[in-house]
Amino acid sequence: MDRQSEPAPINWRMNGMTARFVGIVAIALGFVIGIYGLEEPGAHWLQTALGLLATGMLAQGYALYCSVKRMQELKDQPKL
Repeated sequence: MDRQSEPAPINWRMNGMTARFVGIVAIALGFVIGIYGLEEPGAHWLQTALGLLATGMLAQGYALYCSVKRMQELKDQPKL
């Protein structure tokens, strides 16, 4: 069988770690920019901060999904 026709396995652990890092950074930046936005009421910093917070929460949700998928794969592996 040709090896190129098989799809590459998904590395759930690396995807989860990357998503967790991106989520932490986005949430932290969202809080910092949100504090700055409270000092500048006319600027669009509050909307930017809200977008970063939402992005961070979505990234954390995806990291949780990756963790669950990884645990399912580990559980479903045949025991030797």
